[in-house]
Amino acid sequence: MSTCDFDQIIDRCGTDSEKWSRYPREALPLWVADMDFRAPEPVIQALRQRVEHGVFGYGCEPPELREVFVSRLQRLYGWQVEPEALLFLPGVVIGFNLTCQALTSPGDGVMVQTPGYPPILHAPANARCTRDEMELTCGADGRYIVDFERFAGTITPRTRVFILCNPHNPVGRAFSRDELERMAEICLRHDIVICSDEIHCDFMFSGNRHLPIASLAPEIAKRTVTLMAPSKTFNIPGLHFAVAIVPDKELREKLCAAKRGLVGEPDIMSYLAALVAYRDCQSWLDALLRYLEANRDFTLQYVQQRLRGIRMAKPEATYLAWLDCRQARIPGNPQEFFLQKARVALNDGLEYGRGGEGFVRLNFGCPRATLTEALQRMEEALATVGEKTEDVKRKT
Repeated sequence: MSTCDFDQIIDRCGTDSEKWSRYPREALPLWVADMDFRAPEPVIQALRQRVEHGVFGYGCEPPELREVFVSRLQRLYGWQVEPEALLFLPGVVIGFNLTCQALTSPGDGVMVQTPGYPPILHAPANARCTRDEMELTCGADGRYIVDFERFAGTITPRTRVFILCNPHNPVGRAFSRDELERMAEICLRHDIVICSDEIHCDFMFSGNRHLPIASLAPEIAKRTVTLMAPSKTFNIPGLHFAVAIVPDKELREKLCAAKRGLVGEPDIMSYLAALVAYRDCQSWLDALLRYLEANRDFTLQYVQQRLRGIRMAKPEATYLAWLDCRQARIPGNPQEFFLQKARVALNDGLEYGRGGEGFVRLNFGCPRATLTEALQRMEEALATVGEKTEDVKRKT
């Protein structure tokens, strides 16, 4: 199959795109985790043929989908999963909210790590649980690590679920085997179920390899709900499909009971897109990863050399850059500053909980020309901060 031209600029204005509709047209949107690339051609062709059929009745899962996905887990991770362990859902956010609803009672605790993906931070309250926050430690180099004493100390007698995000959004960490094993051991010791959001598992850069936490040992798999999806991987987030991997039958039955009458199945188009993406689009994904890694390196170099006062650790995974603006002397909120002064829309670090103050999140999953223009605009805006500082010095 031919690969996509990732340098192609595709006009998404007027296409009911949340990414391109929220902010004024003149602002470049590098915020929500939605890439500006055309989906793989086999997916587009399959959907086109399905539309041409003209009948859109109630659908069911494609008969080969389970085997395709199970084979993929074995090939990528050496993880042997039975087909019946898979539970298909309309989305990963639904998956971790469903897990909280199914496995807790009001007043129980759900542990999360901050700074963290906002829907994860909201999930405990949605289930009428407390949010037990464990803040990740940011080192001098900007790289985040887990303080295991703090991790264990965050757990209360009522903590029932730990929502892990691996690879981590927004800080870009791909947790190591040792980190995963130590977090799992603490959770097992306290009889806590791990709900692992691994939606970014396919975005691993050179020198890093994704390791599903449930694949570490059978006893960990028995107490884990793993969530994956093709939505980020193949840039089809508008087609709502995700997979919950739940090897333990009792856990799986609890999730199925909680979703009954409330959470439906993926629709007929989403099932088809997921099957074709996982089955036929690996070469497209390989090309995408090379492009994103080059974008990652370009962004890192630009930030280090030209965005004065901004610090960025090299992401090990995801297509998201977590920019530390605390030393840039930006007046007020950095997200608002870059939106107003640079016409670049980023995510506000405040949305990501404790540890997000003074940060913004930048999505580099876009054509290089778009990324370059956005970074240039940010550089020019930061130069005005320096000019104002010099003006004040001259006046005093």
